[in-house]
Amino acid sequence: MSGTYRKADKSISLAWTGASGAPYGLRLLEILLKSNYQVFLMISSAARVVLATEQGLQLSANGEKAKAQLLAQFGEVAGELVVLGKDEWFSPPASGSAAPKQMVICPCSTGTLAAVATGMSNNLLERAADVVIKERGQLILVPRETPFSAIHLEHMLSLSRLGATIMPAAPGFYHNPKSVEDLVDFMVARILDHLGVNHALTNRWGYDKHNVSDIDY
Repeated sequence: MSGTYRKADKSISLAWTGASGAPYGLRLLEILLKSNYQVFLMISSAARVVLATEQGLQLSANGEKAKAQLLAQFGEVAGELVVLGKDEWFSPPASGSAAPKQMVICPCSTGTLAAVATGMSNNLLERAADVVIKERGQLILVPRETPFSAIHLEHMLSLSRLGATIMPAAPGFYHNPKSVEDLVDFMVARILDHLGVNHALTNRWGYDKHNVSDIDY
């Protein structure tokens, strides 16, 4: 792994898993990097299949090559991307002494949901989520499945009780979306709001109607 470890408030763990919703994960990564974050990215094998299916992106299993592919998608960014393999146990996300205090799993498969809810920690992605929970950090999971079974709902409830935020990929329509990209930005904007990352992806509810300027936070 290359690069240096940044201050906690500008460092975040991001995981992509095998649920449908690759555009959400890609757009979130892009905005975080353009917002000058250091992003520790973990990608499951199933997520690579989804990326190829939904985005036509054949992402390399080699971390440095995958990093180059992703940065080529985004153009100039201010932040730093670190792509980690599933067995990189000596990387910062694996330990409470170095892990970022924030982590997002987007999209989150129901398999990953189950593994995190039960503390499996069989790979770096699951361990990173376990670390954020035990360190009382901020964990956001973006499941994309329908319908949810009682098993899925029980796992979500367990994680919510532990302090995690469950944010299903359910974009709204009150902003009058004109494209798939608008729907993607709606969800990514909600994630960024919870992370405290400033953005201008969508109009906020009621601001146009009442002629209120956007929040700068």
